[in-house]
Amino acid sequence: MADHLNTIWKEICSKVKEQVSADTFRRWFSSTQLIEADESRLLVRVPNHIYGLWIDSNYIAILNHAVIGTLGEVRKVEWQPVHSMKKGADKEVASEPCAGIADEAEVKVAARQKKPSPHSKMVTPLPVGSVEKSIKRAGLNRNHRFDTFVVGSNNEYANAAARAVSNGRAEGYNPLFIWGCPGLGKTHLLHAIGHQYLLENAKAKVVYMTCEQFTNEFIESLQNNTLSKFRNKYRRADLLLVDDIHFLAGKEKSQEEFFHTFNMICDGQRQIVLTSDRPANEISALEERIVSRCEWGLTAGLQLPDVETRLAILRKKMAMWEVTLEDRIVEFLADRIRKSIRRLEGAMMRLASYSSLSGKALTDEVIEGLLKDILREEGRRRITITAIQKEVALHFDVRIADMTARGRKADIAFARQVAMYLSRTMTDHSLVEIGRAFGRDHGTIIHAVRKVERRLEESKEVRQKISILGGRLSSV
Repeated sequence: MADHLNTIWKEICSKVKEQVSADTFRRWFSSTQLIEADESRLLVRVPNHIYGLWIDSNYIAILNHAVIGTLGEVRKVEWQPVHSMKKGADKEVASEPCAGIADEAEVKVAARQKKPSPHSKMVTPLPVGSVEKSIKRAGLNRNHRFDTFVVGSNNEYANAAARAVSNGRAEGYNPLFIWGCPGLGKTHLLHAIGHQYLLENAKAKVVYMTCEQFTNEFIESLQNNTLSKFRNKYRRADLLLVDDIHFLAGKEKSQEEFFHTFNMICDGQRQIVLTSDRPANEISALEERIVSRCEWGLTAGLQLPDVETRLAILRKKMAMWEVTLEDRIVEFLADRIRKSIRRLEGAMMRLASYSSLSGKALTDEVIEGLLKDILREEGRRRITITAIQKEVALHFDVRIADMTARGRKADIAFARQVAMYLSRTMTDHSLVEIGRAFGRDHGTIIHAVRKVERRLEESKEVRQKISILGGRLSSV
């Protein structure tokens, strides 16, 4: 049996190796071993918790593709750290099927395990039996629960509202609309509501969805003539958890379908919870009737966490993941990474994994080098399309309204094209989103960007103007 599992895992790992760098493969996959397999899952041994967390966060799509390529169908990959095996199991790490590529020293370093943190009791054990099955069926993240959510002044109102909904004490809170910038914990709260709701009633039908998933499934149901099945999935939910409602912007058919789904849930006096990266009335191209429904119940915003909350988050995650960092390093992370909890946790994981794998000390120089991209991103001001339109209009002495007008006067048209170019190069917005902000389609944005790029090559004056505008926008 063991030989059969080794053969399967070697084949899966060989496919992964084709898609990642040699260093990535050696670091994260070479010391893994398949120890159990059935029709629904693969249980893989890893040296510690960090491996499973990191692979899930960064390479799960590649791994799933390799699993499908080897077995012909998807299987859920679950991780079992060495320290959770019987005593002596860690001796087998160096002889695992994919370990041949790894340096022997690196594998030994990776296999070293720290004693469980005395603070690990802070985390409530996962429920078992029917509740656990219901949680899996609902598609909820096992780690996103209220007991793993750190409450601070930035999120205590949203947390209290979420707990009220999860315990059924939510009269007047339907829908609960939670908004905030990416990485502040909206999705965590959404999953936590689902967990607690099922703990109260394991037989309840809880459905979690992203709006991207809703849109894709809706399109598939139209193509496959399975619309009734699609509607039954969402409209019969006792609790419907909807992530990233802003994704529906501009999708008319999906908005129509969601509108009726929303009405069915609320009319049946069942609960709906929504998240967005901005308040509902600021989501452009979202129908007014959906905006009004998002504002029917309670709206709770998530703000940036203060330094004390960031420290608490890091310490709680260290206990959960059973890693140790010096206090000075934890304080450095909490002080320098302020805009995203997700980024904060990622930075901590990066440092902890480097320390575990290399065995080297985390000096200030090493930390700065490992986190260079994160610290640079933290230092960048978030530039908006609106800010670009205002700055360009001021520079070219045109009206802000000209940015979205249909006028073809040469000087106005060029100013508008410059604003489109800067929106494309200085923000993370898609072509469709930029087009929507300028009242154009994405093809017009592409044309404008290419035209400005040609002017940049041909004209020193244009290069100077773009440079000046870029500098002003970056320093405001």
